[in-house]
Order: sequence, then C-alpha cells, then structure tokens
Amino acid sequence: MRSAGIRKGGRGAVRALLIAGPTASGKSALALDVARRRDGVVINADSMQVYRDLRVLTARPTPEEEAAVPHRLYGHVDGAVNYSVARWLADATATLAEVAASGRLPIVCGGTGLYFKALTEGLSDIPPVPDAVRAEVRAACEGRDTAELHLMLRERDPTSAARLRPSDRLRIMRALEVHAATGRSIGDFWDARAPGPLAGADVEKLFLAPDRTEIRARIDARFLAMMEAGAMDEVAALAARRLDPMLPVMRAHGVPGLIAALEGRISLAEAIERGQADTRAYAKRQMTWFRNSMPGWRWVEAGAAGDPFGT
Repeated sequence: MRSAGIRKGGRGAVRALLIAGPTASGKSALALDVARRRDGVVINADSMQVYRDLRVLTARPTPEEEAAVPHRLYGHVDGAVNYSVARWLADATATLAEVAASGRLPIVCGGTGLYFKALTEGLSDIPPVPDAVRAEVRAACEGRDTAELHLMLRERDPTSAARLRPSDRLRIMRALEVHAATGRSIGDFWDARAPGPLAGADVEKLFLAPDRTEIRARIDARFLAMMEAGAMDEVAALAARRLDPMLPVMRAHGVPGLIAALEGRISLAEAIERGQADTRAYAKRQMTWFRNSMPGWRWVEAGAAGDPFGT
C-alpha cells in the first residue's frame, strides 16, 4: 500500500533518497551531511540500530548527531522484542508519510537489504505466528544443530528448505514456525508480495561501495573503538536481562562473543577477534546480496567528497 503524500510535487521530483552500503562504509555520516544540506530527515534502515539496548555496539548515530538533524526509528525498540521486517515496514511507512507531510526530504539510511527491498518492492504477507506455536517450535529445536533443523524443514516443507541455506538457523526456524502455524510453506507467502510504500515512487538509490581492504581495516578499528566507548558495559547490561538467545538483539555482531567473555568461556581478546571477524563476514554478505538482489542502485566509492546526489 503506497503512503499518501510520498509522490507529491512536480513531475520527476525526487521524493526520497535511499543510502545503503556495508557496515562501516560511512552511510550515517553521509546521511547526516545530506540531511543538513537538503532539510532532510534520516530514517533508519538497519535491523540492529532499532534496538535501544545497543547504541555503541551497533554504531548508532550519537546523541549529538541525532540532535543536529531529525532521526527516526533509531533505538525505539526494546531488546526483548522480536522486531521483524514487517513491523519495521509498518513503522517506516508511517514515518515516510509524516516526513512527506512536513515538506522535508526523507533520507532512508542503513545496511539491511530486506528493509530496502520491502520499501521498494513490497513484503510477503506472512500471517503472525501465535506465541504458543513459536514457543513449541523453539522448544523442539533446542539442542539441535542447524543442519538437523534444515533436515527437519526439508521433511515438512521441502520447497522452502531448498531456498534456504542449511546454515541459516534463524530463517529455518522461521519457516518451521510458519509451517506449524499455518500448515503451509513459507514460500507460498514469499511469492505473494504486496507493493511497498515506495514502489513506483521517484527515489534515488545509492550504494556506498568501499575498497575491500579498507573496509576490513575500518571494521577492525571501529570494533576496538566501540570497546573503548563502553560496548562491554552495554553487553553486560543486556546479558543481565537473560533474554532468549534467539532474539535478534542477542545475535548482534559482537554480542555472543562478549557474553562468552563475561562468562569466562573465552578471553576478551578472543571475543574481540570473533566480533571483528563476524562483522567482516557480514560486510561481505551485504555487498554480495545487494549486487545480486538489488538492481537499479547506483554504486559509488565510499568516502567521495561532496554530495553524491548532486545539487
């Protein structure tokens, strides 16, 4: 469903700017700069920066940056919530309409490809899974390795099993939950997609493409800077809540390793190395996913001077 007001203005007028890229590529800084130049509002499209528990470890904009220009959908979700793409899309749709009504320019910024895909192409209408069904499926999955869960899914829903990586535990469990709740393949819902709020709208889409050697160095350095800025205190507070380890916030890059270090299962140095390695691997996946799944984006060199959207 398209939001009212998204396309108002003269023919060809750009109604939104989309800024994507791998982690540590400079997206937030670019969005802040463009928002200052163009009277914009920065809207978060990063699935971990929605959580209020992890400002430092997810590299959310600082309070000073958030005060400089309006920022929306940052840190507005409690870590105990299993926040989904569908919930983000509902929040983003309402925010886009609000920003458009104010006459300011929406600047959607983040690294979560599925969020951008939902905005521009739409989202499958998967029915909500009742809490009791989710709890039953998770209890059945507890203690089983991911490969075994994939075999379980292949027996119940071979179509979606064939479309999921055998190592993708979260999506395998999601498919199992949907099948248990509906008796249908999650693939049935994937293939029935409603248009996104920016489908057909006049938008400019930019992907920051950093040099791979440089981005790896930046990721490693940023993780160390996060540790100095209090990331361990954030993780300790999160661990004290004893949340379900399958919740998204508990799987944020760096969290599992730092919790293991807090519990004495690995050293702090090992936890840092693990967090850096996981983040580097994620950046690589982001680059590959956008290249293969998001045609029509303009790739630009990260760190280029000036406003890449022009004047």
